[in-house]
Amino acid sequence: MSKRMTGLLAKLDQNKTYSWDEALRLVRETSGVKFDAGVEVHARLGIDPKKGEQQIRGTVVLPHGNGKTKKIAAFVNADKEQEAKDAGADLVYGEEDIKRIKDTSKIDFEVAVTTPDMMPKLAAVAKILGPKGLMPNPKTETVSPNIKKMIEELKKGKITFKNDDTGNVHVSVGRVSFSEAQLKDNFAAFMDALKKVKPATAKGPYIKNLVLVSSMGPAIRVSENA
Repeated sequence: MSKRMTGLLAKLDQNKTYSWDEALRLVRETSGVKFDAGVEVHARLGIDPKKGEQQIRGTVVLPHGNGKTKKIAAFVNADKEQEAKDAGADLVYGEEDIKRIKDTSKIDFEVAVTTPDMMPKLAAVAKILGPKGLMPNPKTETVSPNIKKMIEELKKGKITFKNDDTGNVHVSVGRVSFSEAQLKDNFAAFMDALKKVKPATAKGPYIKNLVLVSSMGPAIRVSENA
């Protein structure tokens, strides 16, 4: 273990589960890097990730965003192009662009939204977008007739989350430059959204372990309730 990490760990009680206020103060204090580190939440859930009905997938608009600006591509027909541009889409794509992606496999965006009528056309690039987690999906609220609303919510800080193969969820809720109040607002919004998507068939404790951590910082165990 590095001397830096040893020094940071000395500020923590490894056996303690901290309150939200304590944990959010400590996650900023123990950042220990010169850049504006991200603040992440890692939740170990009492789900069976092998069961389809226990898969966790949700969305939440973080009140203060998470400090990351994602490049948004809107796949729309000609009549929706201006609406997508006005809403703030970084890229506005049509059928020709879908063909180009199919031919080159080149992608220069981080999130894609579309209208229901474009979904059959996007099927041609599903094998390219899908593995990268970029295929629009009604479950992640990236397919809707209301292209304006989707783009504006993403620009305001809407994120999606889902469990990994080990039943954990990992989400960025801000940066260490955020105030503790901003981080708390974002953390509260995420926790509320996470609890709302608890599978009905999950048995036992739903949130088994909850940790706050900054980029390259130590893990801080935190209570699931404020």
